Amino acid sequence: MAVRKKLLVEGTDDENVLKHICGTRGVGRLDKVKNLGGFYKLRASIPAELRESDLEAVGVVVDADTDMNSRWQSIRDQIISVGYQSVPIQPVVDGTILDPPEGTLLPKVGIWIMPNNRTDGILENFLRFLVRPPNDLFDHVEASVAAIPQEHRRFKDLDEIKAIIHTWLAWQEDPGQPYGIAITAGFLDPNIAEVDPLVSWLKRLFFDS
Repeated sequence: MAVRKKLLVEGTDDENVLKHICGTRGVGRLDKVKNLGGFYKLRASIPAELRESDLEAVGVVVDADTDMNSRWQSIRDQIISVGYQSVPIQPVVDGTILDPPEGTLLPKVGIWIMPNNRTDGILENFLRFLVRPPNDLFDHVEASVAAIPQEHRRFKDLDEIKAIIHTWLAWQEDPGQPYGIAITAGFLDPNIAEVDPLVSWLKRLFFDS
């Protein structure tokens, strides 16, 4: 069966989160969610992935990490190298979508920079949106992680949000569930308004003609 709708992601957590959001929010069926094993492998694969035959649409989801502008420019350069034109200097806040160049068999392309196309961060910054406020337990999680003495902190500053999300999931009725299952279980709420722009981008990219 030909792959026509394909989503490229950095890792297993991204893959599971996006599959569960697509399922719970009625996005529709994607032919393939492909885990490339990290940002740099994903970036390097973009030209070959876009040139595969029979594709209708390809989505790219990456973390902004510590420098959203640098990450965007890195992805932008790869897409331009394939022949796409009018690629914006900055990511579109609601998710970037590019029509294929005229006279080519290239697919429509979409890019989403986690968490929200506006700020630095990683997948877990997006998952923070999925904890519906107010939530006293989550406030306690954040305070507990923040209170760890500096000499005992084993994680980088960028990964503090990852420590928070994992602690939040460890304190649930069924502790330590993977992100995707945590969404299905309701520990992370995919119906919260902050998820709507991502869902809209997925629907426009893959299912709007």
